[in-house]
Amino acid sequence: MTNEEIARFFNNARPFIQGNPNLRDPQVEGWFRTRQHFRNSSEHAILQIPVGCGKTGLMALLPFETAQGRVLVIAPNLEIRRGISTAFDVAGRECFLTSTRVLTDVSHGPFPAVLDGQDANIHDCESSHIVVTNIQQLASRADRWLPAFADDFFDLILVDEGHHNVARSWERVFERFPNAKVVSLTATPFRGDGREISGERVYAYPFRTAMVRGYIKQITAVNVAPEEISFTYRGDARRHTLEEVLQLRDEEWFSRGVALAPECNRSIVDASIQWLQHLRETGTFHQLIAVACSVDHARQVRSLYAERGLQAREIHSNMPAEEIEDVLQDLRRDRIDCIVQVRMLGEGFDHPNLSVAAIFQPFRSLSPYVQFIGRVMRVIHQNNPQHPDNRGVAVSHVGLNIDRHWDDFRRIDQEDQELIQGWLEAGDERPPADESGRRRRLTPDMVVQNEIISHFIEQEYLDPMDDAVIDDLVQEFRRRGLDPEALGLSRENLRQRLIQARTRESMEPREIPVTPQRRRQEARRRLNERSRALASRILNALGASINGRNIVLAYPELRSANNYAAVIMIVNGAVNERLEADGGTRGEIPLERLEEVLDQIDQIGDNVQAQIQERLSRR
Repeated sequence: MTNEEIARFFNNARPFIQGNPNLRDPQVEGWFRTRQHFRNSSEHAILQIPVGCGKTGLMALLPFETAQGRVLVIAPNLEIRRGISTAFDVAGRECFLTSTRVLTDVSHGPFPAVLDGQDANIHDCESSHIVVTNIQQLASRADRWLPAFADDFFDLILVDEGHHNVARSWERVFERFPNAKVVSLTATPFRGDGREISGERVYAYPFRTAMVRGYIKQITAVNVAPEEISFTYRGDARRHTLEEVLQLRDEEWFSRGVALAPECNRSIVDASIQWLQHLRETGTFHQLIAVACSVDHARQVRSLYAERGLQAREIHSNMPAEEIEDVLQDLRRDRIDCIVQVRMLGEGFDHPNLSVAAIFQPFRSLSPYVQFIGRVMRVIHQNNPQHPDNRGVAVSHVGLNIDRHWDDFRRIDQEDQELIQGWLEAGDERPPADESGRRRRLTPDMVVQNEIISHFIEQEYLDPMDDAVIDDLVQEFRRRGLDPEALGLSRENLRQRLIQARTRESMEPREIPVTPQRRRQEARRRLNERSRALASRILNALGASINGRNIVLAYPELRSANNYAAVIMIVNGAVNERLEADGGTRGEIPLERLEEVLDQIDQIGDNVQAQIQERLSRR
């Protein structure tokens, strides 16, 4: 097909968009604003659409009356590309254009082609109206695809998760097609690294309105607040009240210490389980997603959930692909209650039963925070804002200083360009605790001995005192053909009802019981895991290769295959010596002894590292 033929199709197809009851407001309005924008400008356009509001459907609408040639749709990863290609497939049951009756006849298109490894070629693209790909496939170093297209091959480029669009791989695409119109769609029109995303924001749909309409869950932020916390920092014993904690939390050493402290982690775990149980009172199997600082931290958090009887799994990018898929299948099939992730399950991950977000990481910038909260925003029951299952909760600890991001998150709806520019200029000045580029010790400098949790600090996204929330509620009544005043609901009545509903849901913190047996089983499991993590840390400190054999040669009595196996054997021997146990008998060790040795794991590692260095120096 030629560009002229494709242009005629998109201009003459007569899609049913305006007035279509099957489409959502942000889809219709986003399409209309984009069409108007490109009639007057060639500048890249940005559409700000909250997660769960129909962004993929909006992309399916955007070519109509805008594209004067072929359309390129770029996703940031395979997960999102799969979802887009399914929605664009005119032969499939989940085709957006036919399921919403935007088009009743798709015999002439629009036909999509998917750039999927070796299963696609240039002829597929030439025969299609739309080409769907992920950025890695399109702009890889191998340069299979970009040189294959003429510079006028695409007239319209749609970028999903558009806050990525300043990365070099995306810039290469825009440079290759210099005359193409570009639309970037994102829930967060700013980045954590201080770089401004390319384009003019031509449309923004408020999170607030999306919650009132029932497009996304109504979100509550909950922080556990300690009446008192006792800890040592580099050997200095301290005790602080809540008021003092609120002053200390701006210090990086303190928020990082809270993030890694088992005592504080237990407080977040207990609170998140309490809210999960509350949401499950409807009979729906709500699930919990947690974010941790590192792989070792994720395992620690997972153990805390497992001790309390939850089926919990961790997931991170170092896991084999098949193991990651097994965890995700267990999540989707309701076999697990809780999934603890490290930089996984981000953009595009769609699982509505995730309703509690437990935050154990002190996010340093707003964008990743909003992306994580987005995992619990997708509704279970569509367009039903009052359904009790359409509630989401984000749980953290006041010491992590997360509520500053919550406040900024709520202010996104103000469309304050100066505010957003301030976020951009601030950037991400400090790296998160797990991204410093070095192997950290398994125990932090700050050790919390005890904290007494007195209450929850709860903040609703939909603030009853915000007049804009009441405006949205009134408009929602009228959109449904109802007059709130005729029903005896004045603006003040609506406000009071919101306040009363929130008051009824307030809870007091309670400790989740842990059986001694589960605690011992998890302590043994953590000791085994930390022994392996310790081996990796020692290899890194020694500058030794995992698959090398210099350590193997220094310990011929071990008969190990490589350095990693040798160090694991040495570490396990040192741990067993500290436990006063023979190999294979850790299952007989009492809880108190396991936990005592767990606390000594870094000291054991230092001793093993020194021993190996001495043995190597003698060779």
